[in-house]
Amino acid sequence: MADPRMLIANRGEIAVRIIRACRVLGIPTVAVYSDADRDALHVEMADEAYRLGPASPSESYLDVGSILEAGKRSGATMVHPGYGFLAENSDFARACAEAGLTFIGPPPESMEMMGDKAAARRAAEGVGVPVVPGISDPVGADRAEEVARGVGFPLAVKAAHGGGGRGMHLVRRPEDLREAVERSAREARAYFGRPEVYLERYITRAHHVEAQLIADTHGRFSFLGERDCTLQRRYQKLVEESPSPIVDAELRTRIGEAALAVAKEAGYVGAGTVEFLVEDDGSFYFLEVNARLQVEHPVTEMVTGLDLVRLQIEVALGERVEPAFEPRGHAIECRINAEDAANDFLPGPGVVTRFRPPAGPFVRIDAGIAEGKAIPGDYDSLFAKLICWGRDRETARRRTLRALDELEVGGVPTTISFYRWALESLAFREASHDTKWVERALAEGRFRPEPQAPIERATAAMPARVVVEVDGRRVPVRMWGDLAVPPEPPAAAAHAVQHGGAGGIVSPMQGTILQLMVEEGQNVRAGDVVCILEAMKMENHIAASHDGTVRQVAVGVGDVVDTGQVLVSLE
Repeated sequence: MADPRMLIANRGEIAVRIIRACRVLGIPTVAVYSDADRDALHVEMADEAYRLGPASPSESYLDVGSILEAGKRSGATMVHPGYGFLAENSDFARACAEAGLTFIGPPPESMEMMGDKAAARRAAEGVGVPVVPGISDPVGADRAEEVARGVGFPLAVKAAHGGGGRGMHLVRRPEDLREAVERSAREARAYFGRPEVYLERYITRAHHVEAQLIADTHGRFSFLGERDCTLQRRYQKLVEESPSPIVDAELRTRIGEAALAVAKEAGYVGAGTVEFLVEDDGSFYFLEVNARLQVEHPVTEMVTGLDLVRLQIEVALGERVEPAFEPRGHAIECRINAEDAANDFLPGPGVVTRFRPPAGPFVRIDAGIAEGKAIPGDYDSLFAKLICWGRDRETARRRTLRALDELEVGGVPTTISFYRWALESLAFREASHDTKWVERALAEGRFRPEPQAPIERATAAMPARVVVEVDGRRVPVRMWGDLAVPPEPPAAAAHAVQHGGAGGIVSPMQGTILQLMVEEGQNVRAGDVVCILEAMKMENHIAASHDGTVRQVAVGVGDVVDTGQVLVSLE
């Protein structure tokens, strides 16, 4: 049998996390990268790296053929998909097996039942676990209105083959349904490669609690405790913690039993998460299964002392895995995104000119960047996670605030100031927040962003790394000399929901035009959406800043635009 060799079919901080686990196990690693990630941290840290293709995910991280070819050329024996991209794609798991590669994840059959959110609902119903009222079959825009009448409003449109809130939209009125379904399908296709969506009733006040499981190939299932992901915005988790502050021992037992029942019904193998909505009275409803490693897995690691990536690998290698642990203390994670919290969390890709991570006891940071590295606009804006542990929740909260004060990032906007505010809020301290609390607080103006620090520029001479590609394989070369100073990224203050002065509407960021909403000669009012711009896998509605008549539409659907580029001219 060949010595283990791990290909990581992902990028960013999760690829770095997997590389580190493999180093501890003595397993060589193979990175893959797009043109936008040629100089990325995960590429530098891996033992080998192979080019996949252009920046577009469909031509790189979603390109199964290119990934398998890299596996063949590198002599890889295993593939870890991370999260997102192909992590819950059963066809990819099958293709890996057919190519002789061990897939780090559940078998394709389990993935089809659990990774397909609608099928997972049916499985939960089959074992008596309560589910949110809704329809368990994918729907398109043409059937959505008919289905919605049976579900009721408000309802949520959700991606059937994804997670992490991607492709999920709240619909309060029937007239907004078609647009939400079409938008969800576009986002689901872009991020997961599958456009199917389904509908379920939206619970207006709830806590988001998820159960972490691990199951081996010998029939052993283990419940590793729960995480609370209630602090979120537009279905994107922002802060996660373990244990949940609203779950007592009795409720923990019931949630764990329900999660294990669903996993056993699916014949699940590997690490997985069963998510629930929990109401104030302790009632809970099955939400979905994430048949992969979660972004927020580090908080479980901090309170259990377990390495979940290592457990995944041990399961895939056929070992008996039934971890013994004693939960201890409390852990909190903040997702650090390249987004401008002062301007509706607009993505802000660019070059990181300064990166000073925090340190000290019980502080961990999982980052996919380093000083001088670029955060591309082609992918998710998450570039780091800050995780802090304390003997109790208050100690963990105060330690997280201390670490946020120490964390310095320059060159791109970040969400650091938002987390300082959120963790200091009375609602978070009392754990009285629900899944919509952030949006209500933002709408009421309770978050007052801190002034952005001036962007620093690198000026000192240092060794430059030049990447040479030899037959698609990345070979780094170090050269000494003066470092060229990169152009200064646009100031975060330039990012806003409404853009443009008297003459026109400009792009707040680099991205791709998805849809044009106006034409020449059309009258528009301030606040009217003129186009939809996709950046970092998020759809951004670009609005007019003043009334006027469209003199020129300067872009077309599919065009890639730069920051500051004129999109529509008004007169």
